[in-house]
Amino acid sequence: MTDAAVGPSAIAGSAGSAGSAGYSRVAVDETALTDPLLDPAIYAGDPYPLYARLRAEAPVARNDTLGLWMVSRHDEVVAVSRDPETFCSSKGIMTFEIGAEYPTPPTMMHTDPPDHTRYRTLVQPGFRPSYMRALEPGIRRRARALVDRIEPGVPVDVVADLAVPLPLQVISDLLGVPEEQWPTFFRWSEAVIPGATDWPEDERARLSGDMVTYLLAAAADRRASPRDDIISELAAAEVEGDQLTDAQLGMFLVQLLVAGNETTRNMMSGGLVGFADHPGQWEALAGRSDGGVNRALPLAVEEMLRWTTPVVAFMRTTTRDVELGGRVLGAGEPVLMLYASANRDEDAFGPTAASFIAARDPNPHVAFGFGAHFCIGAVLARVEGRILLEELLTRFGSVEPAGEVIRAASPVIAGVKSAPVVFGAR
Repeated sequence: MTDAAVGPSAIAGSAGSAGSAGYSRVAVDETALTDPLLDPAIYAGDPYPLYARLRAEAPVARNDTLGLWMVSRHDEVVAVSRDPETFCSSKGIMTFEIGAEYPTPPTMMHTDPPDHTRYRTLVQPGFRPSYMRALEPGIRRRARALVDRIEPGVPVDVVADLAVPLPLQVISDLLGVPEEQWPTFFRWSEAVIPGATDWPEDERARLSGDMVTYLLAAAADRRASPRDDIISELAAAEVEGDQLTDAQLGMFLVQLLVAGNETTRNMMSGGLVGFADHPGQWEALAGRSDGGVNRALPLAVEEMLRWTTPVVAFMRTTTRDVELGGRVLGAGEPVLMLYASANRDEDAFGPTAASFIAARDPNPHVAFGFGAHFCIGAVLARVEGRILLEELLTRFGSVEPAGEVIRAASPVIAGVKSAPVVFGAR
């Protein structure tokens, strides 16, 4: 992470700092309270008690170490998300990008309307619900093959045996590349996620470069020789004579490969850990079939998303002075939206916010973001999660912990590196 130049409202920081005009002292040393969230190690453990303190004591908190604000409550996260004119993405979406200037956006997530609207309009057809649902037979075939290898009563690591291969196999299908390519995709994806691995920086840079080179070449190839895959569909997409350039298509494919598997993978693994750690939830879900159709499965997938919150946090930058949660933020100030905290907010989810409840309804989580940047792959992630649960519930009547869960020290992705569980026969 880099230090940032502190903007005009680097004033409402700690209890010992004097306020400027329009600002008052605060009772909490907000920098001391929020500094632990700048240490990646906290994400390998349990950051949720700290999130709870933030929501209670400083829901819009100033951190002077990096010169940013942290937003921890559901209401404020939604407010930031739904106002891209005031809270822009083009100045970076992760804290290490504070102060960065990009000649061109590195991903679609770094764009704001109207540019973001244009990109989204061009790529949306490739992710229309009917197209995603048409993938179901292939997803089910792959999920069933993975689940068939699991034996009742025998510990299994749901990360390595289920959650890693399934989304990457699906993405291989989407991209029209050989199935055996998915382990390479896994290494590429891990290389670009801060804190996901302890690989040397030069190795991560090499793998990231290999990924970009490969996907740019794939984009150019499909322009010249279209196939039956999503790259060709996106390459051919046209709205009022406008098309994605090769560079823009390559940029989006990088986003698809990384975000499309990292988030779905960790929703699956973290969600299954949620079931294992909350006795009775799996059994209750297994008993909610109606004529062979388990109508509670979509609710369970939403709770897996809320409970895990695969994207821990994203950043925006203010474009003007604005009041948020009773605080006044100056123009040009970074604002970190703590999705993982917002998804445990008692004001939004009630007194059971800290518990995994598979039948939770309503469930207004922000695991896919909110507003203009709502995850374009949400339908696919939900389909994959539902099918995996269906295949597991067909065979197994229970799931219990079978060892230590190891999490990644990443402030960006709620990565689960290993999660041993035991499934019991029906």
